[in-house]
Amino acid sequence: MFVGKEVLLGVTGSIAAYKAAEFARYLVRAGARVQVVMTRSAKEFITPLTFFSLTGREAYSEMYSGGPEVATAHIQLARRADLVVVAPASARTIARIAHGNAEDLLSTAVIASHAPVVLAPAMNPQMYAHPGVQNNLREIGGWKNYWIAAPGEGEMACGETGLGRLAEPQELMDFCGWVLGGGRQDLRGEHLVVTAGATFEDLDPVRFLSNRSTGKMGFAIAKVAAMRGAKVTLITAMKERPVPAGCVRVDVRSAAQMAEAVHAHLAQATTLIMSAAVADYRPAEVSMQKIKKKEGPLGLELARNIDILASLPPSPLRITVGFAAETENLMENAQDKLVRKHLDLIVGNDVTQQGSGFGTDTNQVILFEVGQEAIALPLMGKEEVAHAILDRVVALRQKQQAHLL
Repeated sequence: MFVGKEVLLGVTGSIAAYKAAEFARYLVRAGARVQVVMTRSAKEFITPLTFFSLTGREAYSEMYSGGPEVATAHIQLARRADLVVVAPASARTIARIAHGNAEDLLSTAVIASHAPVVLAPAMNPQMYAHPGVQNNLREIGGWKNYWIAAPGEGEMACGETGLGRLAEPQELMDFCGWVLGGGRQDLRGEHLVVTAGATFEDLDPVRFLSNRSTGKMGFAIAKVAAMRGAKVTLITAMKERPVPAGCVRVDVRSAAQMAEAVHAHLAQATTLIMSAAVADYRPAEVSMQKIKKKEGPLGLELARNIDILASLPPSPLRITVGFAAETENLMENAQDKLVRKHLDLIVGNDVTQQGSGFGTDTNQVILFEVGQEAIALPLMGKEEVAHAILDRVVALRQKQQAHLL
């Protein structure tokens, strides 16, 4: 995707500028020719020499310095680029672009370019949440040929925690490759609530009951949905897995906690995707102390967990997607669950098949909708499966809107 592509990489004043150096290295390794343009404040965080060492090209900064070649650099850079990426994109640079203010070399080059433009915000969570910043991002995100690579959630250099971390270099590579491939934003305006991974049902302070799910499928859905423009709330017990950029994470542990979190966020969800492998049973009693080993067998009484999907109030405006991980009778079990739980779509897979079980990077699924023929997909990467699932969500939304009209 990047081989031979001319990439204009804009770097603004942010502590996250060090990630831009790693991103530039990724681009070069992928075969791109990278030209860096820095704002003045960016040079307070990272030197132009760093980017020269990584790209083999001088990093430009000033509009009118260095002779005739640099004096017209904003036009040359704009015309030459196949892709423009501003990472990190500060609130100031975002505002300049949103309002067409060509105040420096970078903003001028972006405004003069016909190439696809990706802005990757990075700033303090309070700054990112400010209505002015959000208005600017919404404005830019609605323009043709402009994309926002949403930030991640986590701890900031200032010590605060929240949404505003620059997307990781590999995430930016994935996002930019997707933009070069067409970059659909067909989930803009949607708010997806996605559950992912196993739940953990405590037996005592050191033991729990769980299953083999790693959350890879659910995290892939969350990531792809954010790339396609959706607001995403990710409910998961998989704390070790980094949250995808653009997603807000809600940490839970047990099935009961996941049910509570789903109900708490349901009102704001336009689409609910229940990809988590929620435990059906939990220990009837949780010991406050470690259960000691004794002679003879140990009896363990299990209690039934809440069926989250069955507990949800119906809504004609919400699209609900379930999953059926089966070891036998996949077609019958998935279709039964589709009807019994009043789902719009169910994703079934046989976890005994090679490459289709828990913890794999691939999946082979069948998509079921009421009144429609099942769609059997070939074995593919989980992000490809996520795109296929979200394609059906888009189709269901269009059908729903046509019906309402």
